[in-house]
Amino acid sequence: MKLLRYGPRGQEKPGVLDAEGRVRDLSAVVPDLAGEVLTAQGLARLRGIDPGSLPLVDGMPQQDLRLGPCVGRTGKFICIGLNYADHAAESNMPVPAEPVVFGKWTSAICGPNDDVEIPRGSTRTDWEVELGVVIGDGGRYIDEADAMNHVAGYCVVHDVSEREIQLERGGGQWDKGKGCDTFGPIGPWLVTADEVPDPQQLDLWLEVDGHRYQNGNTRTMVFGVRQLVSYLSRFMSLQPGDIIATGTPPGVGLGQKPPKYLVAGQTVRLGIQGLGEQRQRTVQG
Repeated sequence: MKLLRYGPRGQEKPGVLDAEGRVRDLSAVVPDLAGEVLTAQGLARLRGIDPGSLPLVDGMPQQDLRLGPCVGRTGKFICIGLNYADHAAESNMPVPAEPVVFGKWTSAICGPNDDVEIPRGSTRTDWEVELGVVIGDGGRYIDEADAMNHVAGYCVVHDVSEREIQLERGGGQWDKGKGCDTFGPIGPWLVTADEVPDPQQLDLWLEVDGHRYQNGNTRTMVFGVRQLVSYLSRFMSLQPGDIIATGTPPGVGLGQKPPKYLVAGQTVRLGIQGLGEQRQRTVQG
């Protein structure tokens, strides 16, 4: 299933994408794509529904129908840094022996085509395409062998970053430069795990104003999805709707020679094989 949330900001309704690429309304079935709806039991209930029996929503998604974040009421937005060896190299940082973990504030989450705001005074706002993992059944101390049973599905994440704040004004922590408003577009949809046979074989890419900067594949992750779910569960309980952004391949603005950063008025497009695309305009915050 490709699950989504549509409508005006703050008033999104749950929906599902049908075989013709149209949105069907799920709001009479579930209140939101959040919490227990994302567990194995909740998703099994949704799979039993014929999308054709649901009301058709006017408009085409990502054209004249706005899509919101594909997950509602996210409790934790957990990010993994330097999880592609070649990205670590372009950042002049060593490949980590254990996952580098930081967080985005949930107020950073926005829809896949919403504007991305350049923070006031920013000169180093950067781009990062990432595979997002959405937790279904929660847990602690999850064994790697069982980790994939805790994944509801996957989505595209744009891990927008402000490098000066991240690297020079944080005293060693990254959260301030990662969590600005609009720095976490997710979607367009949550693709359930049964439709992604191997999350470690997905192409991902990003363009700015039509120039392709990032071309990668999740097979080159240092720590794969199975490892990350298990590892994170040692330090926190994972809960339905939590999002894990799994790191970015090389080609970020910081790694260009000379470095390039986003300014207001640009267009960013990014996508992941089988998971859809995002498109954002940059605006001054």
